[in-house]
Amino acid sequence: MAKGGFVYMLASGRNGTLYLGSTADLCRRIYEHQQAHTPGFTTRYGVLNLVWHEQYALIVDARHREYALKNWRRAWKIALFETMNPE
Repeated sequence: MAKGGFVYMLASGRNGTLYLGSTADLCRRIYEHQQAHTPGFTTRYGVLNLVWHEQYALIVDARHREYALKNWRRAWKIALFETMNPE
């Protein structure tokens, strides 16, 4: 059976660094970012705050959305998450 998935965006702070990712288990993945389980971009730049997410029935759809969003301009990404999370 196919597993659902999430696309999510993290930010380091207001007007800070953004990170886009996709996962099958959003709670676990955010915990891993915040606990720095895997050294990398989010750990190096302190990108820990979940500011936006979308849920999909299939993980492959979530990945396609992630790849599409990575091609967006920064201003578009900010506008996207500010509709869900204005602060």
